[in-house]
Amino acid sequence: MTRVKVRVPATSANLGPGFDVLGMALNLYNFIEMEATDGGLEIFVEGEGKGILPADSRSIVYEVAQKVFKTAGYSPRGIKITLTNSIPIARGLGSSAAALIGGAVAANELSGGKLSLEELINIASRMEGHPDNVVPAAVGGFTICINTEKDGIIFRKIDPPKVYAVAAVPFFELATKKARNVLPKMVSMGDAVFNIGRSSLLVYALQKGEFQLLKDVMQDRLHQPYRVSLVPGLEGVFEAALDAGALGVFLSGAGPTVIALVQEKDHIGRIKYSMKEAFSKHGVDCRLLELEPDAHGAVIMENDGGIV
Repeated sequence: MTRVKVRVPATSANLGPGFDVLGMALNLYNFIEMEATDGGLEIFVEGEGKGILPADSRSIVYEVAQKVFKTAGYSPRGIKITLTNSIPIARGLGSSAAALIGGAVAANELSGGKLSLEELINIASRMEGHPDNVVPAAVGGFTICINTEKDGIIFRKIDPPKVYAVAAVPFFELATKKARNVLPKMVSMGDAVFNIGRSSLLVYALQKGEFQLLKDVMQDRLHQPYRVSLVPGLEGVFEAALDAGALGVFLSGAGPTVIALVQEKDHIGRIKYSMKEAFSKHGVDCRLLELEPDAHGAVIMENDGGIV
């Protein structure tokens, strides 16, 4: 095999209380095309990140591919990578996780499919630093994951219930490192119990479709209160979305994107307007995306044999 094309979804991590544990895949996609060549490295970027993302050996897609090739014992003479991106960069929608897991899946397919999905997830998670975006990017749906010393990443997937996701994406970037730096090193027992209870009940609510629970169980005390200063109007956007009929609302990953879950499609327009207005009161402009959970994760779209 000399050429492969992979589709990988955007993701939203934490879902409120599930800090570094819960994640959700969304139907907004990046495409990674990887081809073995006679020599050299060529990288082309289209869409989000064009002119910004490195198009040389510093590319994280290339870096993860090299790790997969080394593990699989595969040594192509040259590589051509074409990235066609729709996932906004540094907005809390898993752009780096999509690049890593998409690059890992493409490289594994190119080298003969020798590594398991679990091995690819562990390689990508070590590079990302945490697995909560990588896992849903790989497998789709709603996911729960933990990192263990002995067995690496352990995860489970919940097939997504029928909900819509309204994403308010501000027109400014927020680096994950900056968003993590504002978090405390220690939290109180009360705050820990608050989040444990809500994240546990959130998993139940998503499994059973008991959406009336989401407003309460998507509350958080571990990261969102500390990131308010980084996302002007955050609390007002939460309140506006809930008042407009959202089931639950949360900061997507490290932010600044805010996502509201919606059951009735007729409510989407009102919720979009309310979230945009709430942000604008604090001088923040944003674009609104109507999304749904993605059930499949990273998918091989084409290889030398054609469409898969």
